[in-house]
Amino acid sequence: MDVTATLSLGDPLEPARKATAEMLQNRERTYSLPQPFYTDERLFQIDMQEIFHKEWLIAGMTCEIPAKGNYLTLEIGKNPIIVVRGTEGKVHAFHNVCRHRGSRLCVSDKGKVAKLVCPYHQWTYELDGRLLFAGTEMGADFDMNQYGLKPVNVKTAGGYIFISLAENPPAIDEFLATLDHYMEPYDMENTKVAVQTQLFEKANWKLVLENNRECYHCNGSHPELLQTLLEFDDTNDPRASQEFKDQVAACSAAWEAEKIPYLHKSHGLRNRIVRMPLLKGTVSMTMDGKPACKKLMGRIQNPDLGSMRILHLPHAWNHCMGDHMIVFTVWPISAQESMVTTKWLVHKDAVEGVDYDPANMRKVWDATNDQDRRLAEENQRGINSTAYQPGPYSKTYEFGVVNFIDWYSQRVLNNLGAEPAPYLKEIKAQ
Repeated sequence: MDVTATLSLGDPLEPARKATAEMLQNRERTYSLPQPFYTDERLFQIDMQEIFHKEWLIAGMTCEIPAKGNYLTLEIGKNPIIVVRGTEGKVHAFHNVCRHRGSRLCVSDKGKVAKLVCPYHQWTYELDGRLLFAGTEMGADFDMNQYGLKPVNVKTAGGYIFISLAENPPAIDEFLATLDHYMEPYDMENTKVAVQTQLFEKANWKLVLENNRECYHCNGSHPELLQTLLEFDDTNDPRASQEFKDQVAACSAAWEAEKIPYLHKSHGLRNRIVRMPLLKGTVSMTMDGKPACKKLMGRIQNPDLGSMRILHLPHAWNHCMGDHMIVFTVWPISAQESMVTTKWLVHKDAVEGVDYDPANMRKVWDATNDQDRRLAEENQRGINSTAYQPGPYSKTYEFGVVNFIDWYSQRVLNNLGAEPAPYLKEIKAQ
């Protein structure tokens, strides 16, 4: 009997799956989630299996692998992944696992290779995953065609690399077409990562996303960010003043003249793109509101492009300005640990120390990320208490959090094959 099949006959997570579905079906929509969703390791494993192993994730940027043989690696839970540029510029993604005895092939975060060679026994693979060499020791009847690298779904758009571990990942092409359109002015193939950081947070990944989806906490926590950021994402926001609406109208006319996309565009609850002005008199998310990079991106002529905000659930948000852009991704580690990766991108010809100062460029978001880390960790500590019970979200300030939890609940229930919750039946499937 197949031992693997025998071991999988009894799914240890089955009781947790049923409990997860019941809690999501019966929860109060405008309240935070029940405690186990933020604390329980079994529910974390369900999050990994039903969200991070099935949704489209941002693996990196195409400019990070500009030429044939350039690669980057990442880990999705316990799954090491390699993304590599092949012939004719095609981007491939594979499980970073040798088909011989399972060793990782590429052990560095980034690099460049002629072929993918396993450091253990030198099995060698073409950049498209085909096995090229396994030595004579495997015998005359060994069929190399049966041992290519296991592929991972990959798509590119607007300078982003999306991957999915699912056999049948959700539809995303409509959003990718929108992303291509909105990112066109930035000419993303001619950009580079100027700075990259990793921040480890002792908090569940959903708390990191919830914190990001609202600015209710901004006034009390983010003095650096509020030097430039206007918290509104839409002129229909009930808190939006007439002055703000007038500013949006004036900026929109200028963007229209330069053929810069700016209209609010959503694809269900998963994806949203909108360009909003920054505080009057500022053009970039820096301490003084001045450009962080003298060389503007792509075909952009006017640095006053506000901030184009891109949301991609389950794990990414972005701010794109005229002089640079910032890409944030959240990676779950355990039920109460996450990693936030932040990348600052500039024009590829911008010269460090001449056109931009990395320390100046990163100052606002280094401070903001660390402030958010402390908030999420304190949130986690409180939720761990026996006194915690779900609390109400603000209808005016935290609607973005409600939308995120709606999307999360919908996707988990759908991926579990469970009945949709009554409060989700009117929401378009995404």
